[in-house]
Amino acid sequence: MSMWRSTAVAESPALRTEFAFRLPRGYLDESGTLHRDGVMRLATARDELVPLRDDRVRENAAYLTVVLLGRVVTRLGGVTDVHPGIIENLFAADLAFLQDLYRRVNSEGHARAAVDCPGCGHGFEVDLSGSRLGES
Repeated sequence: MSMWRSTAVAESPALRTEFAFRLPRGYLDESGTLHRDGVMRLATARDELVPLRDDRVRENAAYLTVVLLGRVVTRLGGVTDVHPGIIENLFAADLAFLQDLYRRVNSEGHARAAVDCPGCGHGFEVDLSGSRLGES
């Protein structure tokens, strides 16, 4: 008798690659326009590797977040050319928000577990990841 059971594989939902967000404070551009709504896309392996060759990151490891977010944030209000220069001018609360969003978006499906309430038996998912980038 085989120890392995055959189970039907449920159809996976469509892969979501872009995530809309609203910054807590917003990016204030040179003309004084406030940009709060944006879009972040899923990161690729290249997105995480390329910044490691960036001289700014080599000089200051903390700049890695700025370069990485500059690659994956595709729109910020009316700004469609998002780059590290824009990310470094965000308010600290907005940078922290985007760091958290990046972690959640790119670990989706890997840091969640299905559990059942021991009292009522109701099933739900919990986030097993830490509350900050790099925590578990």
